[in-house]
Amino acid sequence: MESATIKERIEATVPESEAEVTGDGSHFEAVVVSPAFEGVSRVKRQQMVYKAVNDAITSGELHALTIQAHTPDEWERARKLRVTSG
Repeated sequence: MESATIKERIEATVPESEAEVTGDGSHFEAVVVSPAFEGVSRVKRQQMVYKAVNDAITSGELHALTIQAHTPDEWERARKLRVTSG
């Protein structure tokens, strides 16, 4: 499975999302930013993202997906922290 395919699937499934996906063919990491995560628990956010790729995980095409799911405000704060601590 390609990173671009995972990105497209996540962005089509999670409302108003932007995703950045990196990986090596079967193990991937996704950073997903969406206002739809506002007020939603970390577990529910991950479930929202997994819904986009669940069939690929079930089939074995996608072995592992690590998810960071943020609201736009959370993502902005996280980016600022990385810039100042970098």
